[in-house]
Parts: sequence; structure tokens; C-alpha cells
Amino acid sequence: MSGADGFRLGSWLSGPESERPRDESGYPGKDLGLPESGSRSLARTGRRLVALLIDWLIGYGLAGLAMAFGLLSASTLSTAVLAIWLVLGVVSLSLFGFTPGQLAMGLIVVPLDDAPRVSVLRAVVRGVLVALAVPALFTDADGRGFQDRLTNTAVLRR
Repeated sequence: MSGADGFRLGSWLSGPESERPRDESGYPGKDLGLPESGSRSLARTGRRLVALLIDWLIGYGLAGLAMAFGLLSASTLSTAVLAIWLVLGVVSLSLFGFTPGQLAMGLIVVPLDDAPRVSVLRAVVRGVLVALAVPALFTDADGRGFQDRLTNTAVLRR
């Protein structure tokens, strides 16, 4: 299913990989000047999802630790997990270019313009959009989610 600006709903419902015609040597990331495979190529969805899962588990662990020390109640646990995940992502992404989960999966987030690194503002926008989940489901022909298109970033293999 296609949306505006060449986005498609990225799930098992999507059907063929891409509705945008490519020449025979086309691959995800070619239009961005990225290699087809190996280091600095676009990260595939599976690696990105595992990295996200690791980051969420870290958020749950830290929230559980805070709950064990009486700093949180059970009624605020889910909000605390989201807040911890967002702060962890923004801080680590803006300082290092990756979250702990992305580090574990060998990924890095890079700006596609002349910026030397991902700014705090870009990291916040990316984090909020991923937390909303729906924007991350809409991908372009390169497999980049709406959060990456809006912030002009890409998740690459290291």
C-alpha cells in the first residue's frame, strides 16, 4: 500500500519489496549514495527491530530498578519505561551516533546532510516518532522510516 511521497506501509501486508521501479543495478540506498552491502550500507528491518527491543529491555530494567528502590510505583511503570527509553536514546544518539541496542547490533545513525553528527533536536524528533510507532511503519523504497525521512538521517551498518 503506497502513501504520499512514495511511502508504503512496511509490514507483511506490503507485498512486493518496492513499488518504485528501479533499474537492474538498483538497491536500497543507491539513491542516497550508499553501498549495496557491508559497512555503511542501509540497515535492514530485522537488525533495527532487535536493536529497538534491546533498548526497550534496558528501559524496562532501569525502570524496574527504580521501582525496586521505591522511586516508581507500578502505576507509573509504563510511562517511566517510555521516558527512560527516550532519554537514553536521545543522549546516546546525540553523543555517540547510536543507542546501546544499535551498538549491540552493529548499527549507527548518520545525518545525510553536511552535519557532523545527529543533533539533539533530530534525536528527539526521531525518538518521539518511533515511540508513536505508526510513522516507523511507513517506509520509502529504501526502507527508511518516516522518522528518518523527516530528520534526514539513515540507520547504517557499521
